[in-house]
Amino acid sequence: MPEKPRKITRALLSVSDKTGLFPFANALVSQGVELVSTGGTAAALKNAGLPVRDISEITGMPEMMDGRVKTLHHKVHGGLLAVRDNFSHQTAAAEHGILPIDLLAVSLYPFEETLAAGRDFDALIENIDIGGPAMIRAAAKNHDGVTVLVDPADYYRILAEMQSNNGATTLTLRRALAAKAYARTASYDAAISNWMAQITDESAPAWRTFAGRLAQVTRYGENPHQKAALYVTGERRAGVASAIQIQGKELSYNNFNDTDAAFELVAEFTPEAGAAVAIIKHANPCGVAVSASLMEAYRSALRCDPVSAFGGIIATNREIDEGAALAMTKIFTEVVIAPSATDAAKAVFAKKPNLRLLTTGGLPDPRSPGLAVRSLAGALLVQNRDAAVIEDIELKVVTDRAPTEEELADLRFAFKIAKHVKSNAVIYAKDCATVGIGAGQMSRVDSTRIAAWKSEDAAKAGGLSQPLTKGSVVASDAFFPFADGLITAAEAGATAIIQPGGSMRDEEVISAANERGLAMVFTGVRHFRH
Repeated sequence: MPEKPRKITRALLSVSDKTGLFPFANALVSQGVELVSTGGTAAALKNAGLPVRDISEITGMPEMMDGRVKTLHHKVHGGLLAVRDNFSHQTAAAEHGILPIDLLAVSLYPFEETLAAGRDFDALIENIDIGGPAMIRAAAKNHDGVTVLVDPADYYRILAEMQSNNGATTLTLRRALAAKAYARTASYDAAISNWMAQITDESAPAWRTFAGRLAQVTRYGENPHQKAALYVTGERRAGVASAIQIQGKELSYNNFNDTDAAFELVAEFTPEAGAAVAIIKHANPCGVAVSASLMEAYRSALRCDPVSAFGGIIATNREIDEGAALAMTKIFTEVVIAPSATDAAKAVFAKKPNLRLLTTGGLPDPRSPGLAVRSLAGALLVQNRDAAVIEDIELKVVTDRAPTEEELADLRFAFKIAKHVKSNAVIYAKDCATVGIGAGQMSRVDSTRIAAWKSEDAAKAGGLSQPLTKGSVVASDAFFPFADGLITAAEAGATAIIQPGGSMRDEEVISAANERGLAMVFTGVRHFRH
């Protein structure tokens, strides 16, 4: 396509984000560009000693209604929309005194930041920009003749092109910036529409828009032949996307996915209730434990499946100390994520330069609302985040024997883990540590068998004479459709079961539990995870 350089003679600057504004404006002036601006931006430029015309001088109208109306005027939009090579457009512009605007730089009212700060309804409404998106869309539509900027990071690109093209920009750049401009207004409107859907409690609005800002391009996706990137949504939730990376190479697509799974799991356990460690491999836990210290919790979690833990992800719910760091660095680990780490712990990790260490400053709230999105062919499948927590669930004892206090603590622990294991999920736990995990099987009884089998392997690896499942409890993410899964768990040494219940054969399963002296509780809540 022909480059069609367009010389910039007049620029309209209207930015809430003043980053880089003054050097950019000064460079424009040095190239003979006339500056036009609005409200606070105009005042800031004047205070910096830069020559600038207020937008009211162009429109002949003052700003009004607390600044709600200032750029919604034909002399602004005509200057942006007039096609430069169209005789009738230029004739109309001359007839109505419309001056061309060759460059538009706009940063929108900070709605997303205001929402993230938890401001009230009125503050959010006043931070919905109207004139800004209208100007951006007009300039982007007419990018054949107008350069549009929505990101201060692009100021240098404009100046570089102007220096190389005698004050003009190329069509290639203008088109790229126009695409970015439309993405920005779409993202902005998505944030507003999703907020309004939330406050009106509309779970399935007629249109749903999702948006994100590019945070990182990964080397490849799930596999080397796939391309991938990380986009942040602005949600206020501590996790891998907002973490500070202390050391190590960039995270891969799979690292992001697995690290998120690990941290969301470990956040189920409050730091006050104990130190929790989760070890994740391929988005499934291979060991989770809660103990008095992180070092003890890590060792208990590792004991569950030390083979799978190699090359895994470690997440903690507390600050990592030196002792825990020393234990964690004894085997190869891809990523460690925690709310924080002591300087001594960081020094230990620094000896493993390939290990990525991330700190988040806090934990996500497992009860907080949010959306989970999955792509289908030509569609998006959207649901609320699974915010059910065991502390809020009333357990129903359905067997002749009720669980002991020790069993009940382990049952609650195991059901938290089941929430984060791919279905069908079966978890064996003892002393608030997993001792067997069966994940992602098509048959629930197979998950039960695999978890017991892996527990036997872990016991042998630890030099134990009996399986770790002896005297354990079992959690199932959904009901047992037949008694065979429960019987398998009992044969592995389990003494108590927690499951949602609700099967047509519940009585058969309960009877099998009673025959074997097992205690069983129903939650009434299912935790499928696909």
